[in-house]
Amino acid sequence: MNFVARFGSRVLLRPLCCFRFVSRAFCNHSSCRDSDDNSSSSSSCRDGFGHIERLIRESFQLSDFDRTMEVDNDDENKNSCDFSSKKLFETTCRNADRLFNILRQDGPGFNVKSALDESNIRISGLVVRQVLLKILKIIDYENRTVCARLAYKFFVWSSDQEFYRHTVNTYHLLMKIFVAAEEFKAMWRVVDEMTEKGYPTTARTFNILICCCREVGLQRTLVEKFVRTKTFNYRPFKHSYNAILLCLLNVNQHRLVEWVYQQMLSDGHSPDVLTFNILICAQYRLGKLDNVHRLLDEMGKSGFSPDCHTYNILLHILGKGHRPLAALHLLNHMREEGVHPSSLHFTTLIDGLSRYGDMDACKYFFDEMTKNDVKPDVVCYTVLINGYIAAGDLEKAQRLFDDMIVDGQLPNVFTYNSMIRGLCMAEKFDEACCMLKEMENKGCTPNFLVYSNLISNLRMAGKLSEAHEIMKDMIEKGQYVHRISRFKTYRK
Repeated sequence: MNFVARFGSRVLLRPLCCFRFVSRAFCNHSSCRDSDDNSSSSSSCRDGFGHIERLIRESFQLSDFDRTMEVDNDDENKNSCDFSSKKLFETTCRNADRLFNILRQDGPGFNVKSALDESNIRISGLVVRQVLLKILKIIDYENRTVCARLAYKFFVWSSDQEFYRHTVNTYHLLMKIFVAAEEFKAMWRVVDEMTEKGYPTTARTFNILICCCREVGLQRTLVEKFVRTKTFNYRPFKHSYNAILLCLLNVNQHRLVEWVYQQMLSDGHSPDVLTFNILICAQYRLGKLDNVHRLLDEMGKSGFSPDCHTYNILLHILGKGHRPLAALHLLNHMREEGVHPSSLHFTTLIDGLSRYGDMDACKYFFDEMTKNDVKPDVVCYTVLINGYIAAGDLEKAQRLFDDMIVDGQLPNVFTYNSMIRGLCMAEKFDEACCMLKEMENKGCTPNFLVYSNLISNLRMAGKLSEAHEIMKDMIEKGQYVHRISRFKTYRK
C-alpha cells in the first residue's frame, strides 16, 4: 500500500512541478440542457472532442449510477438506439410532432387543451419526453417565457391522461426548461411538487439545481439540504457525499468539491477510492498539483491502491503536461501491478499529447497499443486523426482514416467532422463535400457541428453557392432548422 507515496515522488512529483494548468470551462449555463450547444462551449468541443473529456470524467463512475446525468445529444437519431422497435420509435416521433405542432398554435382564440384532447394520441413517457425535448431545443431561439408556458401546459395536460404518470425524468426535463427560461421560482415549485408526490430526488436533480445556484452560500445550503434529506436516492454509493462529489465534478464546481470533502470528514465519513479519484481530478483542474501529490500520499496511507480509473486520471495529467517518458513508466508500472492498460488509457494519453502537438509521441503510444494486443477503438482513431489534422498533416490523417476502416472500426460523426475540417484546411472543398455525402450514405447522420464546419469554411473561401446548397439540403432534411439563424446571410 506504500506504492502511492512512492509513486507520487518517483513519477509525478518532479515531472508535474513544471506543468502549467490551463483552465477550460466545460460547464456553462447550457450544460443543464439536452442539447449539442455544449459543443460550442470550448475550442475542444468545437472540434468535436468534448466527449473525450466526458469519458475521462465519467471513467470512474459506477455503471449503474443515474444514467440521466449524461447530457443528451442533440442528434435525434441517437434516440432510436433506445428502442428495440423502429416502428415504435417512428410512431413516438410522429405523435410527438403532432402534439408539438398543436402547442405551437397556442394563443388568443385557440383552446390548446381541447385541441390536445381531440388529437386522441395515447400518452406515454416516451411521447412526453420527445415533446419536452422539442421545446427545450427551441428555447434559445424563441420567446423563452412562451416556451416555458407551453411546456407547463403540456406537463399538466399529460398528467391528467389515463394510464399515465410522470416519471422523475419528466420532472427533470420540465425543470431544465424553466432553468433555460430563467423561471427559477417556477422551477422550485416543480421541485416541491415532485417531493410532495413522493418522487425521490436524484443526482440529476442535484445537478440541475446546483447549476442555478450562482452564489457560493446558496450552493453550500443546497449541498447540506441534499446530504440530510431522506428522499435523496444516492445509490449505489454507500453515502450521499460521494454522489454529491461526483455531481459537482461533472458540473465543474471544483472549489465546492473541496468544501464538501471537508464536510464529509467532519460528518464522520471516510473516503474511498472513488472519493480520492474525484478529489484528484478536481485539484488538477484547479491547478493545485501539490494537492494532487498530497492526495496520492493520503490514498496510500488510507490503505487504498490506485485503480484503473486513478491511472486514467494520472495519464490524462501526464499527457496534457507533455510528460511522455513519465507516462511510459506509469504504463509499465500498471502492468507490474496487474492492471492492464485499456484502449481508454491509451486514448486519454494520446489525446493529451496531441493537444500539445507531439504527434511522434502519439504515434509511439498508438503503436504500443497494438504491440500489447490492445485494439484501438473508433474514439482512439478519431483522437489521433484530429491530432494530425491540427498539425496540418492531412496525408497521415487520411491514411489513418483508411486504416481504421480496414481494421473494422466505422468512423463516427466526430471522425468525419475532423476529416472534413482537414480537407477544408487543405482547400479540398470538393472532397469535403463528397465526404459529407459519404457519411450520409453510410448511415452516419451529420450533426450541427459538421454542417457548421463545412458551411463556414465554404463561405470563408468564397464558395457561397456551394454553402447555400448544403444549407438548403440540411433544411430539406429537417435538420437543425431552429439553428439556421446562425448562418446570418442565409436566404431561402
